Amino acid sequence: MSSAKQFKPLNVALLTFSDKRDQSNDTTGAKLQQAVEAEGHEVVYRKVCEHNKHLIRAAVCSLIADDEVQVILTNGGTGFALDNVTQAAIAPLLEQRIDGFGELFRQLSYQDIGSSSLQSRAFAGITNKTLVACVPGSGGAAMLAWEKLLKPQMDARQGPCNFVGHLV
Repeated sequence: MSSAKQFKPLNVALLTFSDKRDQSNDTTGAKLQQAVEAEGHEVVYRKVCEHNKHLIRAAVCSLIADDEVQVILTNGGTGFALDNVTQAAIAPLLEQRIDGFGELFRQLSYQDIGSSSLQSRAFAGITNKTLVACVPGSGGAAMLAWEKLLKPQMDARQGPCNFVGHLV
């Protein structure tokens, strides 16, 4: 029997938080869906939700409770604009924050946008065996988070550790 780690596809829910976008023009959500599926994971749910703390919290709570969903990947609403309520809506739902996610994202983002990276409030955590990652709505920033942080950590073959064992 081989001791090599095997890839385990995960079920992913994608949420875009925006007052200006809908499913037809959600370019960041489309990029993320394409990237997630290209790695062998399945997008089982995708929705655009307005910047409303209670609607966001309800949508995320429902997905956290859904045993089919192992990862919730959100984009949008992580900056300092007054209508950006992603952190206020979702952070209280997390059992464990992954502090390094936001810290490392801002470090990587600094290489692209300099001190403007300070205004990112990207964050992640785990709750009910579900990884919840909240990234900016900018396509470039969302793909940076996907490529450098999420893609490797959603692969069971990644060592010395990854998030897959906490989700399945």
